[in-house]
Amino acid sequence: MASDSQLRAAGLPSQKQVIELLDGEFARAGCEIEDVVIDTTARPPRITVVADGDKGLDLDAIAALSRSASELLDHLDTAPDSGTPYVLEITSPGVERPLTSEKHYRRARGRKVELTLSDGSVLTGRVGEVDGGVLRLVVPEGGRAKFSVRELPLDGITKAVVQVEFSPPSQRELELAGQLRKGAGA
Repeated sequence: MASDSQLRAAGLPSQKQVIELLDGEFARAGCEIEDVVIDTTARPPRITVVADGDKGLDLDAIAALSRSASELLDHLDTAPDSGTPYVLEITSPGVERPLTSEKHYRRARGRKVELTLSDGSVLTGRVGEVDGGVLRLVVPEGGRAKFSVRELPLDGITKAVVQVEFSPPSQRELELAGQLRKGAGA
């Protein structure tokens, strides 16, 4: 990442300036800024804002955030004479991001994850409710379409990554994860 002096010389805002400028707008949209990366080596330079929210980000939300962020950044006076063009990218963290905080697990509710526990064991299951530092994980049990719920302290999880799924989960799994009401259709 470029230093503040490199950013000023390039006529670009600092990471801190971008966060301060956009934070309120993103919060009003139900999102929070997780990271800002400013790449001065790209041509043209690139400002990437990584945002997430409890309801996730769809393409319409990203487009609306991109428009408002662009307008706000265009009015930011970083170097009046430079007129440096840049590319603004608003994105979500993506599935490859490890789950590291309670809010990440809450946002992944209903998703399949692979967890590594502090004892070295590995579990695969579906994220259920997360509350008070405890994750309810829906895990397969014995036979087909049988599941149980395990409660795991978040501080006992050393690694957690969302898994890509190519087929839909069972209705029972989603019920146990709290994504469907009992008896409701998918």
